[in-house]
Amino acid sequence: MEEAPLSSEQVPDGECSESQKEGEGETVVFDGQNGVIEGKKEFVAPAVGMEFESYDDAYNYYNCYAKEVGFRVRVKNSWFKRNSREKYGAVLCCSSQGFKRIKDVNRLRKETRTGCPAMIRMRLVDSKRWRVLEVTLEHNHTLGAKVYRSIKKMGTGTKKKSLSSSDAEGRTIKLYRALVIDAGGNGNLNAIEREVRNSNCPNQLNLKKGDSQAIYNYFCRMQLTNPNFFYLMDLNDEGHLRNVFWIDGRSRASCLYFTDVIYIDNTYLLSRFEIPLVAFVGINHHGQSVLLGCGLLAGETTESYKWLFKAWLTCASGRCPQTIITDRCKVLQSAIVEVFPKARHRFGVSHVMKKVPEKLGGLRNYDAIRKALFKAVYESLKVIEFEAAWGFMVQRFGVVDHEWLRSLYEDRAQWAPVYLKDTYFAGMCAAQPGDTLNPFFDRYVHKQTPLKEFLDKYELALQKKHKEENLADIESRTVSPTLKTRCSFELQLSRIYTREIFKKFQLEVEEMYSCFSTTQLHVDGPIVIFLVKERVLGEGNRREIRDFEVLYNRTAGEVRCICSCFNFYGYLCRHALCVLNFNGVEEIPSKYILSRWKKDYKRLYIPDHVCNNVDATDRVQWFNQLYRSALQVVEEGVISLDHYKAALQTFEESLNRVHDVEEKQE
Repeated sequence: MEEAPLSSEQVPDGECSESQKEGEGETVVFDGQNGVIEGKKEFVAPAVGMEFESYDDAYNYYNCYAKEVGFRVRVKNSWFKRNSREKYGAVLCCSSQGFKRIKDVNRLRKETRTGCPAMIRMRLVDSKRWRVLEVTLEHNHTLGAKVYRSIKKMGTGTKKKSLSSSDAEGRTIKLYRALVIDAGGNGNLNAIEREVRNSNCPNQLNLKKGDSQAIYNYFCRMQLTNPNFFYLMDLNDEGHLRNVFWIDGRSRASCLYFTDVIYIDNTYLLSRFEIPLVAFVGINHHGQSVLLGCGLLAGETTESYKWLFKAWLTCASGRCPQTIITDRCKVLQSAIVEVFPKARHRFGVSHVMKKVPEKLGGLRNYDAIRKALFKAVYESLKVIEFEAAWGFMVQRFGVVDHEWLRSLYEDRAQWAPVYLKDTYFAGMCAAQPGDTLNPFFDRYVHKQTPLKEFLDKYELALQKKHKEENLADIESRTVSPTLKTRCSFELQLSRIYTREIFKKFQLEVEEMYSCFSTTQLHVDGPIVIFLVKERVLGEGNRREIRDFEVLYNRTAGEVRCICSCFNFYGYLCRHALCVLNFNGVEEIPSKYILSRWKKDYKRLYIPDHVCNNVDATDRVQWFNQLYRSALQVVEEGVISLDHYKAALQTFEESLNRVHDVEEKQE
């Protein structure tokens, strides 16, 4: 590529060079004052390694920074390709850079040049983004007040158009996003420092003194130690921090496998904790909770939730969950409908039942009402049974007009188990008494936990969870489970499922022996409805007999029980197993063996979008795939010493092959 010679342009303050006259630009004003902060607040300073989507974005960013600090910007140098005249390099500097030319010395205009060294040098890199290569922050002159006058740039002499609020917000986010994603943590976060907590500002994240530095230090440390770490910040129209999202490399890898069902945990935000935390939680192949991302929100608003969900989708490669579980929250519900239109949104039944003492504890006959409510929720197998039990409860105890119960009934199709049998939960339903969806950071965070302390505990929690998953992987692959029956179903899945999931299925096999009768109720061609009788523990630990209807289709190899254990937990129940056994089936049909529970699931499962449609120019995509592949080798390599040695040798051989490619290209 031929390069045009360097052009040095001394441009008077407020005027534009020829290299800037490429189209109408945009001006964004960041207000450093919010009415409660004393002293001057700086915008995020430039740093080597920052990247921007375009030259315009880079210029706008430096211009906004300059206005906050109190100086003006001009273009010192520009570089162009000789043939296409495409700009590929530039130096932006303080308007006080250099000195007045000799022929201009006697002019009456006041001297403003001081030879100021402040500047940034940037270049268009292979990824087609503009990267900052050199930065000098120091000025050799007094900085003025913040500059709000629009600096003319990239114009054609026409008057600049001011941005609307929405446009300014979009531009603000875009600039900051380009900064925070790719800066590698080299900037500073003075722009988001707040000295006073303001709980009445839903459009601005509440930070105490030192919180912004804690966030910045954590993000810097993670980007140094965790190459696939990602974070995103959302600023309001005034340039103040409003929302934050982040996700570590291992959680990003987990998004490839475990986003079929997610739990959006906003417990800390709803309960007014010190930290306004929202966590994305999934369940892994061992049935363990796994973190899929975190956010801090300025307030419980639809817009904040929508921003957070879209940020998460960026990391999840656009993989929309089948099912999303949340607490009952209308604001959250609106955001989910808009961002995840194809997902089934359900309320966690354990969240609902956990609020019973708070909402009903003051009622007369509370114990009897609670007992009747639990019976209606957990023991109803058919909708008609639930409706009858609910009607009996509210009529008998005179709570027909109870506001909370009435709202629960109106939402019953989104939380009551009897209405959710066609919804896939992969074990996150909590459809039985005692089942709960605990917060991911349970026991790590209390109501007064400050943000700085949480960031330390966050790492401890993740380390503990990762260790548990690694140990479970090793145990599942090296320790054969003990069989407790002679049932062929037990032997079949003992070879396939992870140890913890197999134990849960094994209990269903054992409980087949509590089902003492399997009879046909109705036959319609290949479809047969069976009645399975089971002895269950009732009140006072007394044994009761319950009937379960099971549909069996011989032709399609389909079996469905009215208890819906498969959709709720991801494996067949004792009643369905009895029907299969009754019909001489010796192996569970493959459709009822979920890949997500297999001990080698991560090794075998490679998402389609990873193998296909590789962009020949998208280095971010290359990095993500290489990181995931390397992480798989790492996880396999810790199983044993032999695995470790093989993995290490593989890495060394791969690195040598990459070096060979590099040498051939030289």
